[in-house]
Amino acid sequence: MPRYPHMLLGVLAVAALGGFWLTTQTPTLPPIAPAQAQTAKPVAITAMTLGDPQAPVKVQEFASFTCGHCGNFHDDVFKRLKADYIDTGKVHFAYQEVYWDRYALWAGMVARCGGEMRFFGLVDMIYDRQRAWLKAGEPADVAAALQKIGRSAGISEETLSACMQDGDTAQALVAWSDEQTAKHGIDATPSLVIDGRKYSNMSYADLKSILDEKLASKP
Repeated sequence: MPRYPHMLLGVLAVAALGGFWLTTQTPTLPPIAPAQAQTAKPVAITAMTLGDPQAPVKVQEFASFTCGHCGNFHDDVFKRLKADYIDTGKVHFAYQEVYWDRYALWAGMVARCGGEMRFFGLVDMIYDRQRAWLKAGEPADVAAALQKIGRSAGISEETLSACMQDGDTAQALVAWSDEQTAKHGIDATPSLVIDGRKYSNMSYADLKSILDEKLASKP
């Protein structure tokens, strides 16, 4: 997903961040007053990771939950990458969420609501049901569909509501996303950063070739 078609939406979303990107008609995600947004508490955000931190090759995936290509990449390339390289100790993997629209942010809030132990399982579910929740209807319907995914993963309604109303974390996630995409020059999703070098979306065969070459060059 290229960034630029979503720039206007992103600008409008950032401008409305004080209202948590929602109208007052969204019952499960009440707006946050601008005064609260101005006094947001610092929230530390880090990428969720898989694999051995000492693995010889580092792979970062930059992806958006609303990106169809990211859903395809997750279903095909990532699953094989995990089985062949992450689970075998060859690659340390970091998932870097990209928040260029409000629905991606809401999905990320649900995914992170389960903590590190449930994060990647929730990511699987969010991508598996991507078409359904994206087409749920009005913003309130999309939010409800995402919360349903969270409940199906065993997260309580109370916990989900608290996560989705956490304006400090929402703002921190957006700022973190902007910082990381700017740092690595990410302008489309999915993108990969492998040992510090950026790559665009690719097939598993191409990714495997790159990883095997890098592994062969390691001492």
